[in-house]
Amino acid sequence: MKITVSALLVLLLSNTSCQGFVVVSPKTTTTTTTTTSSSSSLFATSNQQDDEQLNNNNNNNKEKNNPFANAIASNMVGFAVATSVLWSSPAMLFSTLPSSMQNNNNNNNMMPSVAMAKEKASGSGDESINNNMMPSSSSIVAMAKEKASGSGARVNKDADSLLRLGLPITNKEVRKLQTDIENINIDLGSKRKAAALDGVKKVKTQLVSNNKALTSMVNACRPDAKCETFVQNMDPLLSELSLKIAASQDAFTGSEQERTAIDGAYKAWNTLQQELTNLEEGMVPAGYRTPVPSEYSDLPQLQGRATVEFVIKKGPDTVGVFNINGNNYPEAKMTMVIDGYVAPITGGNFIELVQKGFYNNMNIQRSDGFVVQTGDPDGEAVGYTGGTPSKAVGAGPKGERLVPLEIMPLKDYPGQEALYERNIDEDGRGGEATVLPFSSYGAMGWAREEYSPNSGSSQFFWLLFDSDLTPAGKNLLDGNYPCFGYVVKGADFLQDVKEGDIITSAKVTQGVNNLKLP
Repeated sequence: MKITVSALLVLLLSNTSCQGFVVVSPKTTTTTTTTTSSSSSLFATSNQQDDEQLNNNNNNNKEKNNPFANAIASNMVGFAVATSVLWSSPAMLFSTLPSSMQNNNNNNNMMPSVAMAKEKASGSGDESINNNMMPSSSSIVAMAKEKASGSGARVNKDADSLLRLGLPITNKEVRKLQTDIENINIDLGSKRKAAALDGVKKVKTQLVSNNKALTSMVNACRPDAKCETFVQNMDPLLSELSLKIAASQDAFTGSEQERTAIDGAYKAWNTLQQELTNLEEGMVPAGYRTPVPSEYSDLPQLQGRATVEFVIKKGPDTVGVFNINGNNYPEAKMTMVIDGYVAPITGGNFIELVQKGFYNNMNIQRSDGFVVQTGDPDGEAVGYTGGTPSKAVGAGPKGERLVPLEIMPLKDYPGQEALYERNIDEDGRGGEATVLPFSSYGAMGWAREEYSPNSGSSQFFWLLFDSDLTPAGKNLLDGNYPCFGYVVKGADFLQDVKEGDIITSAKVTQGVNNLKLP
């Protein structure tokens, strides 16, 4: 049997006795045995886990929703076969490490599982408890069929690009323009300066007056959109970009002159891509709404997009500043775009909670190097209890308002409803791409219990994406958990956001009018 290097690494690590990777946030009293793959159900906590958490972590934090982790089965033959298929997600590797190397983060409620096999494969633990967040085996080897979800050699990690691709537009000319503009940035990053200059020329050709491609793009815009202005703004930016790239070619490699010229090129390109975003947003049909089944009309819906800003400060038990690449910052400020085109119910639920101040002064409840997670309020409830539960979805055990699982396959978009209350595998479409993939650092996902599609309420996570360990289209998140937005500014702060840090402010800065309440 052929085993990859990744499989051998995991097999070696698995020989060390380790504590299970806890999955979801319990708050009642169901006892379970901690094994290599122990986990707990969403609304049932283990007394033993509570005791171990107090002893190992020396804190009183309750367990939180865990978006990544049932533990790996101890059946090593099946384990080796599964891991030989592809690189597993980092949380899977993490779950095999000794507890001393896991940073003792046991606040793991509702995080998407990354296990390769169910615990019952090893015959240990309570099966009714340990089957809560394990993805189906078919999802482990699912391969995305669309470029947008990271299929092939190149994974799209750019949040702005992914959001543009997520707009409900179908104009082929603007998609080609987008590809050519984004390739300039890729060439700049690889210092392929000649290719970048050729890319600038290619884009200029598409924007020449009376060009058929340009005419098609402008005609695709709404009457109220200023698409011609956006196109006109691009011309001087392309000229500036060309000059800066040429200047970097003339400078000595590694010189201050080269760095200055390249910085100028990036600045011009960034403004250029903002104009591209404006152009594409102008093509969204007037009044476009992603259809939502009528039975969910009693839940908040986001009919469009909204921008949210979070400010996070260090908690009392953490270092007082955020150290990002050697620079210290007194607070972490992040800007996120929430996409109601792709996830109208999930996005609407999140925006309403932000508007209500639900996340203000809430602690970060999980930070393990793979995700940063929050949203579990104080008290026995594991979600938001202030609203009226949906008749279709119902309420959680403590009165939590629940929202249905919401997945938007790329092939159904735009124009069709998302998948509700089932993942993409359960719909018989395993391997299909989703509109918004988990392929960007800071991708936002809605936490839920693995085997309860309607168990999400208020907990969410930021994925600390690593293309080598959690490749888009090949990880266990795409098609199983809703990706409802991305961090577009300040994502680097996530690398130093720790458990216990405090969200001092969460507010909607744009698009609040797109929120429609029941």
